[in-house]
Amino acid sequence: MAPSAAAGPPSLARPSTSSSSHLRRAGSALQPVSVPRALVQGRRRLTGAVRAAPDAPPVVRAAVSAVTELLRALSPNKALRGAATQQQQGEEPDPDPTCGSVEDVLAVLRDDYRRAYFLTGDFTPGIYTEDCLFEDPTIKFRGLSRYSQNLGLLVPFFDSPSLELENIEKGSRAETKFVKATWKLRTYLRLPWRPLVAIGGSTTYDLDGDFKVTRHSESWDVSALQAIAQIFVSAPEEKLEGS
Repeated sequence: MAPSAAAGPPSLARPSTSSSSHLRRAGSALQPVSVPRALVQGRRRLTGAVRAAPDAPPVVRAAVSAVTELLRALSPNKALRGAATQQQQGEEPDPDPTCGSVEDVLAVLRDDYRRAYFLTGDFTPGIYTEDCLFEDPTIKFRGLSRYSQNLGLLVPFFDSPSLELENIEKGSRAETKFVKATWKLRTYLRLPWRPLVAIGGSTTYDLDGDFKVTRHSESWDVSALQAIAQIFVSAPEEKLEGS
């Protein structure tokens, strides 16, 4: 899920690093996601602003703006940056990958999905151009640094997140090569009413001649308005396995 909307916490504690079974929900094939490796390895995690796509319906633009201001007000990023500084001591960031083929890019993206980069902010910036276009049904903007900033704003508000990669494959259209991934995302949000966001979708990564991603484009199995509406609805806790 591209960084477009999330929620604020009743507390400012970051998600637990535990991967214990209490995060595994009954009847779900999704796996719990651990705390962002970005906090340990110094990947790009900054505080930024989320903006709605210019062509989005007025109600969507208004909702994105309202939720963004809420996140900015409640953001625990100062605390997270302090934790990151402490954990980065003695750690070296991963080097940028050298991709010489679509298969190389696909392998990097598969690894980013393994780390659930939508939900952890732990992605590989070296495979993107600096002016890469990022878009989903609610937002559209250019700039790798801005994408990193938006993820840095949203990630702290995800609670018990999970991301299932259903399929990832390479393809081509006209003279453009691309990688397409299909996924399911599920996460509670750290608001007092603890809403649940559950979205299925796909992301297409268009590549240039140097095998860099020039466009990161998402589509969802729900409308933009339906996705945003989930944020304002309280979701009951699912029963734990064996209970």
